[in-house]
Amino acid sequence: MPPARRAALGLFLSAGALALVPLLASPFRLLFVTEILIFSLYALAFNLLFGITGLLSFGHSAYYGVGGYVAALALIHGWTGLPGALILGMGAAALTGLLIGYFCVRLDEIYFAMLTLAFSQMLFAIAWQWTEVTGGSDGILGVPRPPLRLFGATVDLESPAAFYGLVAVVVFGAVLVLWTVVTSPFGEALRAIRENPERAAFIGIPLRRYRLAAFVLSAAFAGLAGALVAPFGRTASPELLFWTKSAEPVLMSLLGGIKVFLGPLVGVVVYLWLRDLISSYLVDYWMLVMGGVVIALVLFFRGGIAGAAQGWWAARLRRVATDGVPRDERLDEGVRPYGGR
Repeated sequence: MPPARRAALGLFLSAGALALVPLLASPFRLLFVTEILIFSLYALAFNLLFGITGLLSFGHSAYYGVGGYVAALALIHGWTGLPGALILGMGAAALTGLLIGYFCVRLDEIYFAMLTLAFSQMLFAIAWQWTEVTGGSDGILGVPRPPLRLFGATVDLESPAAFYGLVAVVVFGAVLVLWTVVTSPFGEALRAIRENPERAAFIGIPLRRYRLAAFVLSAAFAGLAGALVAPFGRTASPELLFWTKSAEPVLMSLLGGIKVFLGPLVGVVVYLWLRDLISSYLVDYWMLVMGGVVIALVLFFRGGIAGAAQGWWAARLRRVATDGVPRDERLDEGVRPYGGR
């Protein structure tokens, strides 16, 4: 089957699976899947900077939190409806990413990571102290979900199924945009910067400009995830900006696989499923057990779960080729990430 037709089939099946969730899942599972979608967008946005560009940020909670706070303020003061709040949250996160990224992309490795962490903790301190606007340590409570008016119809987003539908459409569209970015010539340039910055600069790629563009894009989509989580959880608190919220996408991406586009999504599903499973049996010690499980997964799946699966598939295709079956185009696609690009 041609790659374009396979991609179209994959999109159709993914959209169909998302549409069936409200019909098959219980109310609790529907909330769980909604949480998975929001975290998946957050992790995929983070991995645009980490897995694709090779820059490890310890401060992505800054954009996640800014998106959440701006959307919460817009909704609670009635400035706009939910779509407008999402756009405002995403735009504010992109602007914050531009300001912070301007300084951070001048550095590499641990210096870059520590500078991003420092900026995120500065924003956490502002959210904690600026009580008149952010609510201080209590945060902003009771974030509403105003009804959505669409083609003359009114959709009540207080319904979990309706809100899930909105989140699914937004996340599906955002993932398509991110896929387009990583498979474009711009994405190829980012991977060249990740593999060998000196050689990339030698062939004429402006490193700082491309890194800053990736930084802003990553911040914008992380902010969109934050703008979704505020009405989902009905609150925006300083916890959104705390460093532990930056650690989660790192862990999820490593679990799933940073070299596979949807690897972070796999990591999100595994992480949240393990968290719920373990905490349901071991209320007091679930973090201890969770840490051990995560350490084992990282040690035995060095390329992440999706990376290991991709490696297994590539090895299988090699065996088929060496057994006398004619080598076909699937071999190249299995070996190289992002469909051979």
